Amino acid sequence: MRKAIFPGSFDPITLGHEDIIKRGISLFDEIVIAIGVNAEKKYMFSLEERKRFIEETFKNEPKISVITYEGLTIDLAKKLKANFILRGLRNPADFEFEKAIAHTNRKLSKIETVFLLTAASTSFISSSIVRDVLRNGGEYEMLVPDAVRVKK
Repeated sequence: MRKAIFPGSFDPITLGHEDIIKRGISLFDEIVIAIGVNAEKKYMFSLEERKRFIEETFKNEPKISVITYEGLTIDLAKKLKANFILRGLRNPADFEFEKAIAHTNRKLSKIETVFLLTAASTSFISSSIVRDVLRNGGEYEMLVPDAVRVKK
């Protein structure tokens, strides 16, 4: 059983996240989308809203489940008996950041991280860009799955 965790804050989920998850479905028997909770971080969307956005986006995909967690992703992986961490890469800066985390996780737990490059059509999208567009009343709809609809 190839089980992967796709961790993130998903504030909110974007079309880039959706692309990585959809492409990961063919690689893994199960993907657990794990919404991390960081007490130090100020979120635009509540944990419940973020979870609902993701659940709605993948409601017809039986290989996907959505959970929330606190603490280290490797501890969650052990608890869930997940063999892999799935991550998306948009650019060289993402690679350098994610590489350091992957090496640390591998050293601490022997878990493998699988990287997928985002599609060219979504490589410019980040949750922080979406939040900025939302804060300023812009048209954000083409950056996120249909489930992410909010009043401006």
